[in-house]
This record gives sequence, C-alpha cells and structure tokens, in this order.
Amino acid sequence: MDTRLNYPEIIRKILTDFAETYTRNGGCRLRILFDDKQKSYMVLHIGWHGNRYIHNAMIHIELIDDRIWIQNDNTEEGIATGLLESGIPKEQIVLGFRHPKVRQYTEFAAA
Repeated sequence: MDTRLNYPEIIRKILTDFAETYTRNGGCRLRILFDDKQKSYMVLHIGWHGNRYIHNAMIHIELIDDRIWIQNDNTEEGIATGLLESGIPKEQIVLGFRHPKVRQYTEFAAA
C-alpha cells in the first residue's frame, strides 16, 4: 500500500461523490455504507422501480492485504477509474468480481 495515500478516505470520497451525482430511478435511493473497522465500503440501490423492489449492491469495495478489492461494480464508467484518477496505482487495485484466472489478463493486480 502506498503509505502516502489514505485509501479509506479516498474510497469514502469517491463513493460519496458518486452517490451525489447518480440519477435515481423512480422511488429508488442510494445508501452509502462505510465500515472502517472491517474495511468494507458499499453503495446500495434500494427502493421500488414500478412494481419491482430493488435491493442491489451497486458498488462494493474492500481493503484486503493492503490492496483495494472491487468486489462489485454496477456503474457505467467503472469505479476503478475514480481510484486511478485519485492517484491509486493500478497494481494496488484488484477486480475481485473477475474470475481469478481472468484477472492476470487485466491491467490491474491479480490478487
């Protein structure tokens, strides 16, 4: 981990900025969850869209072994873009939602 960067602070800012600019669908709302003790950060999409109830993890990020693991990313642009723009090296980001055999072919860390 790059000790000059405060990963939890960067993640919280990126998720907060995302939630503030996200266009909501109907009666749905976003809920941001930060758990610094367990190093887990989420944005949930909750509510009704027509007759369908939505309860979906849009973004889930964890800090594991000094790396940022993106466990789920249902954003159009990709949350990794914001992490890179914040100065986090791609070698510190793991796309956890990709199968381990496929990760080696991405530009990010394999694990």
